[in-house]
Amino acid sequence: MRVVSQETTEKNRVTLTIEVTEAEFEPALEKAYRKNVGRMNLPGFRKGKAPRKMLERMYGAGVFFEDAVNESYFKAYLDAVEETGLEPVDHPDVEMLDIAATGYSFKAVITTKPEVKLGRYKGLSAVRPAAVVGEDEIDAEVGRLRQRNASVQTAERAARTGDSVVFDFAGTMDGVPFEGGSAEKHKLTLGSGQFIPGFEEQLVGKSADEEFDVEVNFPDDYHAEELAGKPAVFHCFLHEVQESLLPELDDEFAKDVSEFDTLEEFRGSIRERLMQTREQEADQAVEEELIRQVVDNLELELPEVMIEHRLEDLVQEMEYRARGRMGVDLNTFLSMTGGTVEGIKAERRPDAERQVKASLAFEAIAKAEDIQVTDEDLEAEYARLAELYQADVDTIKAQVSREGLKEDLRSMKASQLIKDTAVVGQPGSAPETGAKPKRKKEKSASPEPSSTEPSSPEPSSKEPAEEPSASKTKKRSASK
Repeated sequence: MRVVSQETTEKNRVTLTIEVTEAEFEPALEKAYRKNVGRMNLPGFRKGKAPRKMLERMYGAGVFFEDAVNESYFKAYLDAVEETGLEPVDHPDVEMLDIAATGYSFKAVITTKPEVKLGRYKGLSAVRPAAVVGEDEIDAEVGRLRQRNASVQTAERAARTGDSVVFDFAGTMDGVPFEGGSAEKHKLTLGSGQFIPGFEEQLVGKSADEEFDVEVNFPDDYHAEELAGKPAVFHCFLHEVQESLLPELDDEFAKDVSEFDTLEEFRGSIRERLMQTREQEADQAVEEELIRQVVDNLELELPEVMIEHRLEDLVQEMEYRARGRMGVDLNTFLSMTGGTVEGIKAERRPDAERQVKASLAFEAIAKAEDIQVTDEDLEAEYARLAELYQADVDTIKAQVSREGLKEDLRSMKASQLIKDTAVVGQPGSAPETGAKPKRKKEKSASPEPSSTEPSSPEPSSKEPAEEPSASKTKKRSASK
């Protein structure tokens, strides 16, 4: 491989002209021949046994060129990138220039990582929000636990908001049934907002064995366009009304749902857990404010493709959450919520841009501060990930690139440096250097785990980009 030329055509765009020699191309041609010979016929030879030279004479000298180029060009591209020291952020646009049995040349147009000019990142200041837990929040937590532990029984009365009803429904539009508009013995909690506006309210006051019609209009922004904004009638039959009986709010309730003997102790544990959550949220608010300042102090021109890649990651993360929490794929989730992928991307675009800039800032800080990651750091992080995902360390090592993890740890250390050098104050007071108020490290005895996620995301540790298929490159055949 030889880099014939390197030209910067515009900001963060570089064109390399790369030459692949005969010595490099020949093994690829041989491999292409072996891949295709079993499908090629040549009189006098059994299938798969025809010599390569005779096939090239019969079908043309370039019969194996396309497969051979696809086999060899990406390695040549990677070697050229390493030689020039460029840092691509996307697959290249590839254009073949000339090709023969003696080798070929091609152009690779590369979008490169932008040059980052750091502003101030040490000694920044931020105010840490007060961590406060109100009695109403504790009441709400206790109320949710009471609802969760409520018993359900059939109610011999008309349905009320908050009751669950079991009913059949069959929807029609202008007297014609429509897809997805009917079900039998469907269970619905009145007031939950699961059905379109106006539906659940018309079930209030109905009793078991009652037959009736519900008339509604689908919202104008309903996800199914054929139904959006149109009136419909649902013929319903109510099988059963169910009511929830809440447990008494006393010491026995506390014993049933926790390891505490009294309601007062149980409420205290909820307060402690909520306070830990508020403390974490306050820490996260400080971190986000400091990172915002670092990002605002940057000078760089961000390639659009980097934002697009991050948006794709965010959409993928949303699909993982939909599958994990609801057991549905992203398309089903979007149909349920009336959203679109394009809408998600538009909404999350500012976040994506900020995250990409923050990542570039951490990388630049790590370089400026000569931040190193030791083998001990890597092994400790592999062990932490193994414990987090309840897997053995070897499995994690097979799935998480060592170089990727190393870069993640460097970024995490850079982020920590920003926080360690910051001046953080409390609301209504002048900022003081160093830190957050100390908190007791006591184990919460509440049965409910905190739902707050860590302020710093888990390392992505992505593997290097896979080799693009031929369909992803722009090639012009030059075979003759």
